[in-house]
Amino acid sequence: MVSIGNFFFKYRNLLFIFLYLALFIPSPDIFTREKFGENYYLWPIIIGLIITVSGQLIRGATIGLAYIIRGGKNKQVYAEELVTEGIFNHCRNPLYVGNVLMLAGVGILSNSLIYVAVFIPLFLFIYQAIVLAEENFLRGKFGAQFDAYCSRVNRWLINPKGIGSTFSQMHFKASRWILKEYNTQFVWLLGITLILFLKYPELTDYDTSVRNTLLAVIIALLAILYFTVRYLKKSGKWVAA
Repeated sequence: MVSIGNFFFKYRNLLFIFLYLALFIPSPDIFTREKFGENYYLWPIIIGLIITVSGQLIRGATIGLAYIIRGGKNKQVYAEELVTEGIFNHCRNPLYVGNVLMLAGVGILSNSLIYVAVFIPLFLFIYQAIVLAEENFLRGKFGAQFDAYCSRVNRWLINPKGIGSTFSQMHFKASRWILKEYNTQFVWLLGITLILFLKYPELTDYDTSVRNTLLAVIIALLAILYFTVRYLKKSGKWVAA
C-alpha cells in the first residue's frame, strides 16, 4: 500500500481533474421520481450541497488555522515539521477528509449512482494508500513524536471535543484560505454551477434561455473573482498573513 500511495501522491492533482470529469459520465440516478415523488431533484441538491460545502469549510478551517505544506518535494512525500496545531489537533488528515466530503457531495449533487458507488470507493482506496505512504515517511522522520500523535488523534474522524477552544486560541487567517485555495474553489464552484443548471432543468422551469443566461452570468462572475484573486496574489498586492 505504501508503494501504491507513493505512486498516486505524484499524480494526486491530476486525480481531481479525472474525478471532476467523471461527474458527467452518464449514470443511473440515485434519487428517482418514482421513489421520491415530483420534487425528487431537491434531495440530491440539498444533501449534496450540505456535504460538499462541509468539506470546503473543513479545508478552510484547516488552512486558515495552521497551514501545512501539501505539495511534497520533487513529487515525493515530504515534511519539514510535524504539524499538530489547529484542526490537525482533532484529525490527522483534515484536508483529505475535506476533499472526500467535497467530492462525495458533488457526486450526490449530480445524482450519479456510478460516481458514488464506483468512483468514491476508488478515491477512498487511493487516499488511504497516500495516507499510509505519508505516515510511513512521518514515522521514519519523527519517530516517537509521530507515534504519540497517532495515539492521540484519529486518522480520519474529526474529534469535535475542544474545537471551540482551538478557534479561540488561534487566529483564523481567511486571506490564507483564499490565496491558497482559489484554484480549488474556482473549479469546485464551477462544477457545482454546471451540475445545477445542466442536470436540473427544473430549477429554471425548463426554460433554456433563462438557464443559459444565468449560467453565463455566474460563470463570468466566478471568472472575474478568480482572475482578480490571481492577479492580487501574483502581483504581491495581497499576501497571506
